[in-house]
Amino acid sequence: MKQSLQIKMGQTLAMTPQLQQAIKLLQLSTLELQTEIQTALENNPMLEMQEDEGSEPRENDAANESNAENSERKRNEEKLKKEEIKEEVSASSADDTIVEEHFEASMESSMSDQADAIPDELPVDSVWEDVYDNSSPVSSGSGSDGESRDFTEFHNSGISSIQDHLNEQIRFAPLSERDQVIAETLIDAVDDNGYLIDDVDVLLEGLNRDFSDPEDMFEMNELETVLHMIQHLEPAGCGARNASECMAIQLSQLPQSDITATATTIVNEHLDLLANHDFSRLRRLLKINDEHLQEAIALIRSLNPRPGRQLVQDHDQYIIPDVFVQKVKGVWRVELNPDIAPKLGINALYAGMVKRADKSDDNNFLRNHLQEARWFIKSLQSRNETLLRVATAIVERQRNFLEYGEEAMKPLVLRDIAEQLSLHESTISRVTTQKYIHTPRGIFEFKYFFSSHVSTANGGECSATAIRAMIQRFIDAEDRTKPLSDSKIASTLVADGIQVARRTVAKYRESMGIAPSNERKRMN
Repeated sequence: MKQSLQIKMGQTLAMTPQLQQAIKLLQLSTLELQTEIQTALENNPMLEMQEDEGSEPRENDAANESNAENSERKRNEEKLKKEEIKEEVSASSADDTIVEEHFEASMESSMSDQADAIPDELPVDSVWEDVYDNSSPVSSGSGSDGESRDFTEFHNSGISSIQDHLNEQIRFAPLSERDQVIAETLIDAVDDNGYLIDDVDVLLEGLNRDFSDPEDMFEMNELETVLHMIQHLEPAGCGARNASECMAIQLSQLPQSDITATATTIVNEHLDLLANHDFSRLRRLLKINDEHLQEAIALIRSLNPRPGRQLVQDHDQYIIPDVFVQKVKGVWRVELNPDIAPKLGINALYAGMVKRADKSDDNNFLRNHLQEARWFIKSLQSRNETLLRVATAIVERQRNFLEYGEEAMKPLVLRDIAEQLSLHESTISRVTTQKYIHTPRGIFEFKYFFSSHVSTANGGECSATAIRAMIQRFIDAEDRTKPLSDSKIASTLVADGIQVARRTVAKYRESMGIAPSNERKRMN
């Protein structure tokens, strides 16, 4: 085969390190971005935080000057008072006792005046952090901070799990060593909802695994006895094997009556009928009237089917909005959240050490980090500019939503914003993922404003978000004794000019977590 050289022309996109870094920062969420910035600050000596420190020293200087003037004025007044006192004493030729009393009284008055002139902040030769540990909690019986906090914050502060709470109660129970081992095994098998996740037979087999002598092995009645005691600890129902047993335990601790007996029968034998809202069959099986059944169901609904959840408090994940939207003088304004990313700059001291003609290792180290710092700052600026442009475009398209609510939401896809801003759809997708916008109607993810459309009778389009809002409005206003079916909702929407099928309504209803009509039915 003959070898030859050929020249070809073509266009390719090279993913430079700068472009890769810009794309990476663009798709990061707010928390991830803060972590990335902190990592960059730790690894690159050329980067530094920029803060405005000019205003505070001027205020302190003005305060110090004012305090100095007040002190000088007080000293002059004190000197004048002493001279007046001496003149009065010499003129009246009073005895020494009167002189001393008068002079001491005047000194006390001047000392109190001078104490009032002492500034709130005095210069000291040590810093507060050098003397006191800020991390140590301050114990106080009262105070504005303690009074404003919830009691449960202090009550549950030392409890890390439901196991800790149950073990704390078992510790004070009169149990033998064998029962203590059984209790610890059973409590370890309780999940966050309060249910026993392992079968009792499996737990018994695990306890007897290390015993060879049958006389030393645990028996089933021992486990059942200890389990019964655990189930009646606080909160009642922890350690139950299912929802029926959990609610029956809670009912057993209530004052017994006909309503309580009926509720116990329902949770033990007919919980499936209650879940399916088959009230007519319940009335026939229990031979009770509507009023009696309604009171029993109300009692069951007052129970806690997941008793462990009131102890295991999941930490709330707070959302930090990237963009704020507010209406100013009739115009919707879009602004970036200034707190999502700190202001970064180049360290002038280290940057001044870079020598242009020096090829040493130290100079190359500084030069490379200086270039990386400039790229990083430029990538952050590009991210913020793109985020602001996309948010502004979304607000322009969804102005009716901000004015009137979800039912006024317009259909919108990524391609619409990409064409408007002359960007690629993948870029819009990265910008709108895990980014949040704060509006007067709440905080929403950017992707919330994008939805598919459904045709209307007049040739227009209606967004899926608006249809979901309409479905929610119909269900909220329905008669609970005769809830609306999916077919009825679909026919109502068609009458309003929105061409939607019954299966589409069912899909939207399920996505909103709304039960079907037979499960939404209630008694009179």
